[in-house]
Amino acid sequence: MPSPEPTVSTTNLAEQLVRLTRRMHRAQKHHLEHLDLAFTPAQSRLLRIVGHYGDTPPRMADLAERLEVVPRAVTTLVDALEDRGAVRRVPDPASRRVIRIELTDTGRSTLRVLRSARRAAAEEILAPLTAEQREVLGGLLSTLVDGPGAAQ
Repeated sequence: MPSPEPTVSTTNLAEQLVRLTRRMHRAQKHHLEHLDLAFTPAQSRLLRIVGHYGDTPPRMADLAERLEVVPRAVTTLVDALEDRGAVRRVPDPASRRVIRIELTDTGRSTLRVLRSARRAAAEEILAPLTAEQREVLGGLLSTLVDGPGAAQ
C-alpha cells in the first residue's frame, strides 16, 4: 500500500526542522569563530560520542553503529581527529585485534569548548521562548527523537 502524500503542514514542518538545524550549526560556528576550532558537525558529534563512553573507550564498530554509518566513514573521521590531537587509537587489553578510540587531553578540552558553544547557540535560538514553551518543545523533541513516552 503506498504511503499517503505528505500534507502541506508536514512538508512545512520538515523544512522548518531542517532550517532550525542549519541555524543551530551556524550559531554554534559563530560562537567558535574566535577560537579557531573548525570542526565539522560530524567530527563534533564523534567527539561527543567518544566522550559519552567514559572509562571504556569505544571500538570503531561501536562508533559506526552510533553514527549509523559504515565503518570506513568512521575511520576517516577518526583519522582527522587524530591528526588534530583530539583522539588516539589504543589497543584493547582483552583482544589485540580490537582498537579503541579515546579522547586525549586536547580532545577533552575541545569537547568542553564545543559543549559551551552549543549551549550558547541553543540559548540564543531559544531566547524568544518562555520557560513553559521550552518545556513543551523539549517534550515534543524527545518524543520525536526517542519515541513516544520518552519525555515522561
